[in-house]
This record gives sequence, structure tokens and C-alpha cells, in this order.
Amino acid sequence: MPEAWIIDACRTPRGIGKQGKGALADIHPQQLGATVLRALVERTGIDTRDVDDVIWGTSAQVHTQGGDLGRMTALDAGFAVESSGITLDRFCGSGISAVNFAAATIMAGQEDLVVAGGTEMMSMPGRRGSDKPSVMDCGNLHLRAAHPQSHQGVAADAIATIEGISRADLDALALLSQQRADHAIRGGHFDRSLVRVVREGGSVALDREEFPRPNTTLESLAALKPSFAALADIVVDADGTTYRDLVTRAFPGLEIDHVHHAGNSSGVVDGSAALLLASPDYARAHGLKPRARVVAMANAGDSPTLMLNAPVPAARKILRKTGMELADIDLFEVNEAFAVVAEKFIRDLDLDREKVNVNGGAMALGHPIGATGAILIGTILDELERRDIERGLVTMCAAGGMAPAIIIERIG
Repeated sequence: MPEAWIIDACRTPRGIGKQGKGALADIHPQQLGATVLRALVERTGIDTRDVDDVIWGTSAQVHTQGGDLGRMTALDAGFAVESSGITLDRFCGSGISAVNFAAATIMAGQEDLVVAGGTEMMSMPGRRGSDKPSVMDCGNLHLRAAHPQSHQGVAADAIATIEGISRADLDALALLSQQRADHAIRGGHFDRSLVRVVREGGSVALDREEFPRPNTTLESLAALKPSFAALADIVVDADGTTYRDLVTRAFPGLEIDHVHHAGNSSGVVDGSAALLLASPDYARAHGLKPRARVVAMANAGDSPTLMLNAPVPAARKILRKTGMELADIDLFEVNEAFAVVAEKFIRDLDLDREKVNVNGGAMALGHPIGATGAILIGTILDELERRDIERGLVTMCAAGGMAPAIIIERIG
């Protein structure tokens, strides 16, 4: 089977995802994505007429993020009209899935040069489409009866309760994420991939990570109130059903201990990222030097009610597909949607903590939903090179109880 090579990866800094506060909040998402697409062209010298497709991850495909953001972003970036584009949604897993789909088309021999990535403006007004409480089933009571699905934060608290993971342990992981992110930023670990965002008038909108809180302490984390205790009892339908009810329908008698808060949950941010993938034949013919190959891809599902537990089965599945052991993986990235996701991943797989999210994660840096997966793949590639090691595994939970995964291996 032909290989898919990763030629390059880049991303924007992550801006605070709030109108009137975040540095990127006034930028059109097409223009934000165009920033990384133009950077890929400048860094690699590719002819965009040769780009077979731009596969883009975006979860909230509404308002300014609607209308096939992948195609519109490529056009705004000045890509040749011959280059096509598509936008996909696997919720939080969209960025990994975009890269996986790009790799799959190349490995199948159908494409030679593909850009994959994503954009998410968490600051976009009306991104949820309504001010009313939302439920994953969108009012489909037949689905609700079979698979009740709650709010992600309530699900995170339910998992911690079921697993017996304490708030103290989750806060300790949140502090470590902040410390590692601060160390990485000060050490320049993100510099190779980072692309500054410039407004149309030429002024710099953002050239650094905006979300991290390096002065975080265990004491400051302990002082934060749980975020999802009150939300759990919000009524979501005319029958008086609450988010808590949706969990306890599947887990009768569960008394949820609310342990997640703003400090040990992922940050709300804006951001974009992209990777350039090519077939070996195309890369050799056009003088493109590969940085890594895609070893394998996988998708896994788990309980839709608990929603966030699929990264562990996804990791196990992709390792089975390759015949690898955990020991064959040098670094892991698992998205810190909530602290319990990363903590359970480490515990269930009995991983060395020094190999997981070594530059911090979304609790410190933020989680721009559709872009995060592409960011993590670029981050782990940079770190594999910095440490001169070989393989990395990236996975993340996605709403609905899913997780995509990818293993990459350095070339050279």
C-alpha cells in the first residue's frame, strides 16, 4: 500500500474565545484558516494547482463558519480554483479525522497532494444556534430512549465519579498542564509550527498563546467552584428532563460528584491549523522533504451517555492494527477536553506520565474544537523531532462517544 507522508504542519496561536476579549475574535474564520494555508505554501513552495483537496474540520458549521469553510478558506488564501475543498464534522475529533481522511485518499492511490486541518471560532456569536439548552439527540426521543446523552461537562463529572478519580488528582493534572505549557512556550517548543495572525490592514492580531495561566497554583484551582453542578439540573425539554436525568437513565442511582471547573476543563479559544500530506512519488518528483509518515489510523466508539471514554479503546484498536505495543510509542497526545479524559487514559493504559501531553494540553492552551486534532498532530511531530525520537500516537474524545486516532513516525 502506498504511504502518506506529512510534509509540514503549522498553526495559529490560540486566542481567548470571547467577543470583546480575544485577540482573534474579530477575524473572519475563513481569513483565520487562510493564514495557515498561505503559510504552508510559503514554507513548502507547492503549486496550489496540484492540491487535490483541502479537507477541513469544523464543528459549528453555522453563520460565518458555514458554507463549506474548507473550500472558502482555500479560495481566500489564494489557492488555485482547481484545488477543491470539503468540510467535515466529528465534533472535537474533526481535526484528526480531516488528517486521517487526507492520508487515506493518498494511501488509496486516489490523490497525491492534500491539505488537512481545521478552524474553530469559539468566540463566534450564535455558534450553538440557539440560546436554549442543547441535547445531542436534537429532540429525537427514539434515540434518547436508546442512548441518553447529556452535557459533556456533566458526563466528565459522571466518569470521575464512576472511576473514583478525585478532584485533587484532576487539579494536580491541570496544574501540570499549565506548568508544561509554560515551559514549552518559554523554551520555544512551539516556534516551528506557530504562524502569527495578521489583520487585513497589516497589524499583528496575535503572535503568541493567549490563554495560558502560568501563575496557576493548586490553591487557586481549589478555590474554583464546580462548573457543572447547576448546569446538570437545567431542564432541557417540556417534560422537565435535566442533563442529570439523562445520565441517571443509563446509570440509575449514580450520585454525581461535581469535580470539574474552569481550571481543569479545556479552555475556550479560537484557532486554526493545517498539515500538508503527499504521496511519496509526488514528494520525490517535486523536491518535497517529508517529516513523517502516517503509520495507521483508527476510529472507536464507546458509551454515548458517558461520551468521553473512547480514547482508550481507540488507542488499543490502532495498536492492534499495527501489531505494536504501548512501549513502541514514544509520545502520546490525548486532548484534555476535561482532566478526567487524560487522567483515565493514563491510568487505564498504565502509561508513563512523562510521555503524555509533554508540552501541556487544552486545560492550559485551549481547545478550538475542529482545529485541535490538527494542532496536536503538528505538536507531537515537532516534539518527536526536538527529542530525536520516532513515533507518536494522537487521539481525542468526541461528542457522541467517539474517538479518532493516528500514529505517525518520523522520516529521517
